[in-house]
Amino acid sequence: MFKKIILLCFCSIVLSCNNKDGININSQIDYAPIAVCKNGFAGEYPCNDYDLLSHFNLDELAGSGTEGNDSWGWTDLETNKEYALMAINKGIVFIDITDPANTLILGLLETATVNSSWRDVKVYDSHAFIVSEATNHGMQVFDLKRLRNVLNPPENFTTDSHFTEFGSAHNIVINEESGYAYIVGASRNSTYGGGPIFINVQDPINPVIEGGFGEGGYSHDAQVITYNGPDTEYAGKEILIGSNENEVVIADISDKMNPIIISTISYSNVKYAHQGWFTEDLKYFILGDELDELRVGNKTRSIIFDFTDLDNPTYHFDYFGTTNAIDHNGYVKDNIYYQANYTAGVRMIDVSNAANKVFSEVGFFDTYPANNNTAFNGVWNVYPYFPSGNIIISDINNGFFVIRKK
Repeated sequence: MFKKIILLCFCSIVLSCNNKDGININSQIDYAPIAVCKNGFAGEYPCNDYDLLSHFNLDELAGSGTEGNDSWGWTDLETNKEYALMAINKGIVFIDITDPANTLILGLLETATVNSSWRDVKVYDSHAFIVSEATNHGMQVFDLKRLRNVLNPPENFTTDSHFTEFGSAHNIVINEESGYAYIVGASRNSTYGGGPIFINVQDPINPVIEGGFGEGGYSHDAQVITYNGPDTEYAGKEILIGSNENEVVIADISDKMNPIIISTISYSNVKYAHQGWFTEDLKYFILGDELDELRVGNKTRSIIFDFTDLDNPTYHFDYFGTTNAIDHNGYVKDNIYYQANYTAGVRMIDVSNAANKVFSEVGFFDTYPANNNTAFNGVWNVYPYFPSGNIIISDINNGFFVIRKK
């Protein structure tokens, strides 16, 4: 409480959302960062242009023995409240971050089986869908609207549905336009050999498997979109971009019983094609290779492809960061690529000049101040999509953070 009384500055944010009737609602909240980014630091954390609004360490999240991993967010469009979904080895912690000066841990949904260092969560239709590499975990489904009425936090939550038609999985991807979830990184001995499993979640409590995609090989991560990009041949199609260890696979999965590989592409010094994201114009795809910094010795590298023609993708250029840290997950919003960089925190990279092969770092927040070594410590994930501008960070070693651009 003491750190929130000595306020370094006051700011104002505007929440702008549509309610269930499609009417825009604006509400203004005053907030006070617990540490302003000044002279390169926000408290103990190195930074550039981003203030620290809130922080929970691992013990505060779920007691001793807690480790952080993935994260995601949910905006309740009926109440305008914003919630963080912080994945830990023990399960999912739900946190109300609507007022960043008074963030509140609402409770924990425990793992379906055993603890695991790998857990992933995505959101569709006000439900959270959770998978893990924990043995026989399957997919937990949790109705996020229950977070509106938590009377005695922190609460021990239970699932609303537990889908067990697959076992463990590394990750889950959801196309919110189509209402399909894609399980990736399942066991290599499973039906599709670790390739995506297609699950209809349009009725969130009653998921249904509708096929899968083994031809492209094991998929560690993917992005799936209803395509409206420059390649008009695929307008309206459901397109999957798989980060498949040694290559990137582009597939048309509109027909769930007949997925078709459109093309594949690899690149120099491929060590582990880990995760990637489209630029907002869908012309370029930004890929992170999780092992090249470790095995090649380069600084943080992003590989950028030109996907203007999905049948003929081409390598565009490499962008190198300023540290030796390993890149992990990255997402694009408003021409800024938010890149989780393990020991170097989150880096904010302007990608608006991708056509001219120019990326430029415009900000960062380092939740792991000990070093920027080539190691698997620090930031696992960043979620930048809250309407308020709040950005959440999940750190393996240091817990949960809310930051915001100055």
